[in-house]
Amino acid sequence: MLLPIPDVLNAEQVTQARKVLEEANWVDGRVTAGHQSARTKNNQQLPEDSPAAQQLGEMILAALGQNATFVAAALPHRVFPPLFNRYQSGQSFGTHVDNAIRQITGTSHRIRTDLSATLFFSRPDEYEGGELIIEDKYGLQTVKLPAGHMLLYPASSLHQVRPITSGARVSSFFWIQSMVRDESERTLLFDLDVSIQRLNNDRSEDPIAVQLTGVYHNLLRRWAEL
Repeated sequence: MLLPIPDVLNAEQVTQARKVLEEANWVDGRVTAGHQSARTKNNQQLPEDSPAAQQLGEMILAALGQNATFVAAALPHRVFPPLFNRYQSGQSFGTHVDNAIRQITGTSHRIRTDLSATLFFSRPDEYEGGELIIEDKYGLQTVKLPAGHMLLYPASSLHQVRPITSGARVSSFFWIQSMVRDESERTLLFDLDVSIQRLNNDRSEDPIAVQLTGVYHNLLRRWAEL
């Protein structure tokens, strides 16, 4: 499931984040790449322990915790501390797949990367190229979202960032370990959750809504790993 989530960060938060990112010190993006990815990765990145990355990471995690669409779609168990990258003219990231397990720097904790997320800080009109290309069962999907919007997609998918021809593309990227490992089960739960919410909005006293809510939680109880 590829899911655009609008307005994860509001306009004020985006403005604040952009100011911090403009003043930050960037390094070679290959510092977090695996062996295979390092051969195709050409961008810049904030050091994970930089004050800017930690400040903005906390902002993003707080916003995600309040975002009902993200919670319903990802069913997050653990979220990797957000990372930040910048692509400028000529830079790109060739086709790759994300590592299945990520170690959280400075800790003994690891997460299984069920889902990947890209949160955009640059407006689409500020750069040419730089599209996020994801290969799914329907073919190649091209994504370029407004600032403050985020894309959620399976970490198992092949994806790339096309070369920048002008301007700069700045974003945050991170991974989520879901309580529900299987993508098809997670998608089914999300579709059911959305249907229940619509039913509650239109027919709040309908006993079918209560019954379907019970079905949702029984499926979640069956499939969840904690």
